[in-house]
Amino acid sequence: MAGKGAKATAAKSAEKDKGKKAPVSRSSRAGSQEKPAPKKDVYQLFAEKVRDNKQLESRWAIMQETRVEYFRGKDFTTFLKNHPEVREILGPDKDLEVEDIVNTLLSKNLVIRCDRVWKTVRPGKKKLSSWPAHLEIHHEQVFTENDGFFAWMFLKRRTLWQTILSFVWPLFALAVCLFPVYPYQCKIVVLYSCAGALLFIVSILLLRAAIFGILWVLLGKRVWFFPNINAEETTFRELVRFWPEKDEGERPKWTSRLFYATVAVLVILLLRHHAPDEAARARYQKKVSNIIDDVLEWSPKLALSGMMEKHTGPNATETSNHTSGTGSSHVPPTNEGKTTKADPDMDSQTNSDEIQDGDEYGDDMRTRFSEV
Repeated sequence: MAGKGAKATAAKSAEKDKGKKAPVSRSSRAGSQEKPAPKKDVYQLFAEKVRDNKQLESRWAIMQETRVEYFRGKDFTTFLKNHPEVREILGPDKDLEVEDIVNTLLSKNLVIRCDRVWKTVRPGKKKLSSWPAHLEIHHEQVFTENDGFFAWMFLKRRTLWQTILSFVWPLFALAVCLFPVYPYQCKIVVLYSCAGALLFIVSILLLRAAIFGILWVLLGKRVWFFPNINAEETTFRELVRFWPEKDEGERPKWTSRLFYATVAVLVILLLRHHAPDEAARARYQKKVSNIIDDVLEWSPKLALSGMMEKHTGPNATETSNHTSGTGSSHVPPTNEGKTTKADPDMDSQTNSDEIQDGDEYGDDMRTRFSEV
C-alpha cells in the first residue's frame, strides 16, 4: 500500500511539473516585443537605382505648375536591354517584361504617365518637339513606347555634394558681404578673378551670337554652339556641351535673312558713328579707375579716422576763433588804420589768398568725405 501511495504522489508531482511554464528571461521577452523593421519595397529601390543612373536620358518639364523629371518609354526599354544588371534588384520579378515592370511602377505611384500640352506643330516647326517643356497627366495610366512620357513621383535622394553645397553657399554669401574689409592683396585677386570670369562669359555669348547670325544669314541654318549655356537648371555635363542640337525648324526665307542682315549692318554703322572719342574714353577710364581705387583702398581704419576728424574739426575751429578774439581785445587801437589809405593791390592779393584758401578747404573736405 505504501508503494502504491508513493507512486501516486510521484505521478501527481510529474503532472504538476508539466503544467508549469518554463521561466522566460528578460532578453527573450524584449526580443519578442521588438517588431521587425519594415523592409523597403524592391520596386522603390529599383526606381531609385534607375533614376540615379545617368545612362537613362531624362529632362525637366512643367506639369501642373510643378517641375518634374521625366523620361521617354522607348528610352526606358533601351536602358533595360543595355543594363540587365539593374533587374537583379527586383528579385523574383527580374524576368518580367518591360511593360509589366512599368505598369507595376504606375500602380505603386512611383511614376506617372504624362502627355504633351501642345499636340499640334507650332508655326515654323516641321514636327513636334522630342522633349516637350510642358506636360499634363494622361488619362490612360498604362505603359507605351510610342510617344509615352513618364515622370518620377518620388523625391530624389540628396547626394553628398548637394549636402556640402548647402553649407558652403551661406559661407560664400557672407564672404561676399565682407569684401570691403579684405586686405588689399585679397581684393586685387578677387577683382581680377571676377573680371576675367565675366569677360570670358561675355566673349563666349558674343562669339556664339556672331556665329549664329553669320550662318543664319548665309546658309539659313540655326546653329547654336553651347546650346544649354542659358539653361536655368541643368547638369554640368549638359551645360558645357559644345556641339549644337539638330535644327528641326523650317528654313527661313531669303527676304527675311536679307532684311535682318541690313538691319544689323545699319546698327553697327550707327554705333560706330556715335562712338566716344579718345578724350571721352580717357575721361571714362579715369573715372572708372578712381572708383576702383576708392573701393580697393577703403578700410575701416580710414573710415573711423575720417569720422573722428569730422567731429573734432568744428570744435577746434571754434576754440581758435575764441582765442584769437580774446587776444585781439587787449590790443590798443592805432592810428595807422585811420591815416593809411587802402592799397588796391593789397586788397586783390588778399582776395586771391582767401579764394585759394577756400579752394584748399573745399578740396580737403571732399577728400575727407570720400574717405568716410
